[in-house]
Amino acid sequence: MATDCCQGPVAGVDEAGRGPLAGPVVAAAVVLHPNRPIPGLADSKQLSARRREALDLLIRERALACAVGVADAVEIDRLNILQATFLAMRRALDGLELEPVLVRIDGNRAPVLPWAVQTLVGGDRLDRAISAASILAKVWRDELMLEAHAAWPEYGFDRHKGYPTTAHLAALDRHGPCPAHRRSFRPVRQTTLF
Repeated sequence: MATDCCQGPVAGVDEAGRGPLAGPVVAAAVVLHPNRPIPGLADSKQLSARRREALDLLIRERALACAVGVADAVEIDRLNILQATFLAMRRALDGLELEPVLVRIDGNRAPVLPWAVQTLVGGDRLDRAISAASILAKVWRDELMLEAHAAWPEYGFDRHKGYPTTAHLAALDRHGPCPAHRRSFRPVRQTTLF
């Protein structure tokens, strides 16, 4: 829903990549167009990669506005994951081509913003704009992790996207961390090859 009782644009915001040991955290902000519906919006985690990519194109084509913000592994290590997530959200909102009157954010915490803010636990399932943001953030982050895989193929980022799978932990033990790793995260910090 692009507008509501606030009589103006409502931006949905969500992030991808808080839990991985490597790569950035990515946030997206989306203002949906009230007259250009996008069927099939859902929490990105419930969709196949192919469906997310198809919806990503539709969202970019039909939304009133959308933008993505990124905080990289260095910023995550310097700020902590929560503050880096807030930074990525702010960057996404600052990238919108229109000014929202309300920002709806998935979860129960939000950065300090110059707009009215609502947090919504389970928002990626309950609010269409947040669902759209979750899809954009996930697709963007997955693409960045494919770039990381091209640079450091020994870690298998193309498969696990930086999450702490058995294969990723084994590669981390074998090779030590690469520049994409979040050195403040315990499994990376504890590796013997740090």
